[in-house]
Amino acid sequence: MTSNFLGDADEPALGGWRGIISGNELVAREGVDQRKGMNYRKEPQLSVFLVLPSHDGEYRDEWHENQQLYIYEGHESTTVEGGKAKDQLMMYESGRLSDNGKFYKAAHAYKDGIEKEPMQIQVYEKLDPGVWYDKGIFNLIDAKQVSEGGRKVFKFFLRPADASERANWDRYREERLLPVTTKVAAWTRSQGRCEECGSQTDLHFTGTAESAHLYCSAHVSR
Repeated sequence: MTSNFLGDADEPALGGWRGIISGNELVAREGVDQRKGMNYRKEPQLSVFLVLPSHDGEYRDEWHENQQLYIYEGHESTTVEGGKAKDQLMMYESGRLSDNGKFYKAAHAYKDGIEKEPMQIQVYEKLDPGVWYDKGIFNLIDAKQVSEGGRKVFKFFLRPADASERANWDRYREERLLPVTTKVAAWTRSQGRCEECGSQTDLHFTGTAESAHLYCSAHVSR
């Protein structure tokens, strides 16, 4: 089952792209564990990144508008021998690649010209328990392991996939690329309701990277 954003899932009731979805809808679409940030899958399935808050409640992803570059931080690693590892690992003691390692390898296969096309990844952001946002599909173009806060972490570099033939993708592009922290702040402040009429259906975010609002489709353009 590929992402239903591509029109391949058996969910006709969705009627096309919707930004805010439930946890049940996410599982129906993708079949992934909502606690696992990185989900590596081979074609024809799209791999999935879930943007989750870290243990301190902060989100580690970044969006650079001028470069059209989205940066996703890799997952924490645990080992059989030592439990949670200080560094995010490329490989486990057994020699098996971690998900960090799998995506790092895929990114460099494209960067080094081994693969002609980049891996495409579907991204979802967690807004609240049981509430997610469909950020869309991105191309994985690079990956690095960097030192940050006294440990090594992975950074994955993505750009929005070209889907100009899909009207809804273009129409909601600005909304999709708002930072997740901004969306969460708007969602929490409005308690998941339209700020104008209190509706809880067909909701959309509007605003800037610094401040956003939540409105239903009837009021989003006002």
